[in-house]
Amino acid sequence: MDEACPELVDWASAHPSIKSYHIFVMQRDLYIVAYDICTPKRLNRMRNFLKGFSTGGQKSVFECFLTQGELREVIAGISHIIDESTDRIHIFSLDGRSRSHTFGIAIPPKDPEFFYFG
Repeated sequence: MDEACPELVDWASAHPSIKSYHIFVMQRDLYIVAYDICTPKRLNRMRNFLKGFSTGGQKSVFECFLTQGELREVIAGISHIIDESTDRIHIFSLDGRSRSHTFGIAIPPKDPEFFYFG
């Protein structure tokens, strides 16, 4: 049992009849989603779609901490929005532990509350 999560220790103590259980922590990886969309309507649809998955970003570049399931959902959503003959999408996988560097008026990314247990 992870002593760093006293809530889990308390839960296990309160349920002695359960002999074995697994705690699954969703693995989230950092992705940068960048796009170049040719029409304003699709551009707005893409921006609004990605806002639901992002923790930050600027204009047509979004920082997203995603599970594998969420990544599949993002890819499926993108494929329904874009015109593959004219639009361009890049999804870059990054190491989420790396430090970000910001310059000018850029705002450093902030981890959302759902990253923390308790």
